[in-house]
Amino acid sequence: MKSIILIIKGFFIGLANVIPGVSGGTIALILGIYEKLINTISHFTKKIKENILFILPIGIGMVLSILLSSGVIDYSYKNYPLATTLFFIGLVLGGVPFSYKKIKNKNNISNWLIFLITFILVITMSLLNGNSTNEVTLINLDLFDYLKLFLVGIVASGTMIIPGISGSLVLMLLGYYYPIINLVKELTHFDNLGNNILIALIFGIGLIIGIIGFAKLIEFLFKKYENKTNYGVLGFICASIVAIPLSTFLKINYTFLPLELVMGILLVIIGFIISSKLGDK
Repeated sequence: MKSIILIIKGFFIGLANVIPGVSGGTIALILGIYEKLINTISHFTKKIKENILFILPIGIGMVLSILLSSGVIDYSYKNYPLATTLFFIGLVLGGVPFSYKKIKNKNNISNWLIFLITFILVITMSLLNGNSTNEVTLINLDLFDYLKLFLVGIVASGTMIIPGISGSLVLMLLGYYYPIINLVKELTHFDNLGNNILIALIFGIGLIIGIIGFAKLIEFLFKKYENKTNYGVLGFICASIVAIPLSTFLKINYTFLPLELVMGILLVIIGFIISSKLGDK
């Protein structure tokens, strides 16, 4: 049963990493596995069997989510952006009380300054994302293009595990979001396998190296500056509630129907319940 719950949590983390504006790190945090996940990645060689039993179900859930959702998310965001966005806002909202309980010294002004800085950082990134139009192509790559792809993988991995910063949003800023999504869709349809596997491998190596490096950095911050880091994380999470719709609706001209608004309100509630319940498991 525990493995099934971890697979479900991994599924939502993977789903969040596909959505522009939604942070996989935030979802991991509100689902109650963030710190253990960071510790497991940082010290994987210690207690290998125990670490594998923890991280493998999460990894399975994430891979399943990314493979299954790449087409679905693209469709839902194009056709029902309001409802889809509200669902993820509900997921984030469900984790706010959990995160707020973890912080101490709530009357310390310097700590709230850290909260404000991280909040503004995420909102600024969302506004920049809304004005971003650059996009690369993954066709006929040369050695320099592969090197850039590797470096983008490292950058994206860090933003995928830092709470409140969306890896998809950063990929979009760099012009790699839609090419990577299309790559995943082509892989699931077994199209252009040779070229796509090579691109996915280089990007994936960058992701793995970045995840390990950033995990060690985050672990250090939690150990040395736990309370200040928690304030920063709370700022990331609260900003995500604003950043998610910003990163979606700044890029499109969309008029929603009242029925979609009703559906979206229901999905906010469902998302809130899912994150609050899974966070206790």
